[in-house]
Amino acid sequence: RSRRGSDGKFARKNSSRNGGGGAGTAGGGDVSPRQQQGDANDGKGKGALTNTSTATTTAAAAADHNQPQQQHQQQIVPASSNNNGSNNNSDNLLRGGNWHGNSDLAELEAEHHEITKVKNISKIIMGRYTVEAWYYSPFPHPYNQLDSLYICEYCLKYMRKPKFYLKHCSGECPHRCPPGNEIYRENNISVYELDGKDHRVYCQNLCLLAKLFLDHKTLYYDVDPFYFYVITEVDEEGAHIVGYFSKEKVSAEEYNLACILTFPQYQKCGYGKFIISLSYELSKREGKPGSPEKPLSDLGKISYRSYWTHVLLTLFAEQKGDENIQIKDISLMTGIKTEDIISTLQSLNMIRFWKGQHVVFVMQDFLKKYMSEQKRKKKKLRLCDGKYLSWVPHAERKKGGAGSGGVGAGGSD
Repeated sequence: RSRRGSDGKFARKNSSRNGGGGAGTAGGGDVSPRQQQGDANDGKGKGALTNTSTATTTAAAAADHNQPQQQHQQQIVPASSNNNGSNNNSDNLLRGGNWHGNSDLAELEAEHHEITKVKNISKIIMGRYTVEAWYYSPFPHPYNQLDSLYICEYCLKYMRKPKFYLKHCSGECPHRCPPGNEIYRENNISVYELDGKDHRVYCQNLCLLAKLFLDHKTLYYDVDPFYFYVITEVDEEGAHIVGYFSKEKVSAEEYNLACILTFPQYQKCGYGKFIISLSYELSKREGKPGSPEKPLSDLGKISYRSYWTHVLLTLFAEQKGDENIQIKDISLMTGIKTEDIISTLQSLNMIRFWKGQHVVFVMQDFLKKYMSEQKRKKKKLRLCDGKYLSWVPHAERKKGGAGSGGVGAGGSD
C-alpha cells in the first residue's frame, strides 16, 4: 500500500534505516500518475547513434494509484483538544512477509499495525494553514491523542492549546527561519542545510511532523547520521517551511536522498521536482552520481522517471549529432547513476543493438516534439539552478567547530 501527496516520492513498504524515517515520501505536485513517458516510435525522423555501456534490465512499469484526499484552509481556527474515536474497520492484519513465520516478530508487527492503523491527530495548525493529517505519528504523551496540534512553522515546536500557540508565535519565538546554513536563494525560495547532530531537536520535530503525511516512516529520533535540507518560501514575515529531504552522511549504496516530503499546503506547486533536482545538484558538486534510496514505490518511479526523462532529453537536444558521448559521461554531467539512465532510456525505447554493441538511438523528430511541448506548457518545471547554490561538499570543507544545538524544545502546553 502506498499513498502520496502528489509529486515527489512516496510511502513504500519494507523501509530501511533512513533520516527522519522514510521508506517513502510524499511530495507536491507537477507529476500526474498518468504522466506520459513518450515513445520513441512516435516520430519517423532520422536517428542519431551514440555509444553506451551495456544495457541492464528493463525498467518496471509504473502503476496508477489514487491520490489521498487533502484538506487544508488558510485560516487559523483554534480548536479544543479531543480524543479521536476508534476506527471500527476490521482490516485484516498482514502477516508473514519479512517475518518469515517468526511468531514473536509477527506478534510485534501485528501490535504495531494495530497501534498505527488509526491516525492519532486529526489536524495540525501551522502558520496560516489548518491541514488534515493523513497518518499516525508517534508524538510523545500528552501530544499523541489530539484533535488539533499547534506547530510553530519556524522552530517546529508543538503545542496542545491555542493560547500557548498564539503567545509563542506572537513574540516568544525568536526564530524566523530554520536553523543551519542557507545554501540556496532564488527569488523567494530559500534552502537551509541542517546537520542532524547539531540541530537534533529541530530535526526530530521535523520527522514527527513529516510522519503525519508519510505512511511508512520508521526513524524519528536517531537523526545524527543524516543531513536535512529544508525548503522554504520567504516573505516579509520570515521563511515558511515548504518541504524537505534527508540524506545519509555516509551511504555505502551512494544514495543521494533518503526521505522527501512536500507539505500538503504547498503541493501542486512544482516543489517535488525542485527537491529532486536539488539532490542531484549536490551530487554533481560532489562529483559522485547518486540515486534515491531503493526500492522506489510505483509512484516514486513515476516521479523520478519523469525527472530523468526531462533531464536526458534536454541534454540530447543540446548536443550535436556527431558527438560521441558515453553513458558514464552523461552520468557525470547530470549526477544520475548509470543504471537509472539506462532504465530510463530503455523505457523510451532508445537503447538499440547496432554493429555488435549497444547504442543510444535518438530520434530527432521525437526530440523536437518533446522540446516544443515543453516550451508550450504554461506551467514550467521548477528546477534547482546551480548558479544560486552556495554549497561546498563536506569532504572538501576544513574541519571546524560544531554548530549550534537544536532550536527550541520539543513540545509545550
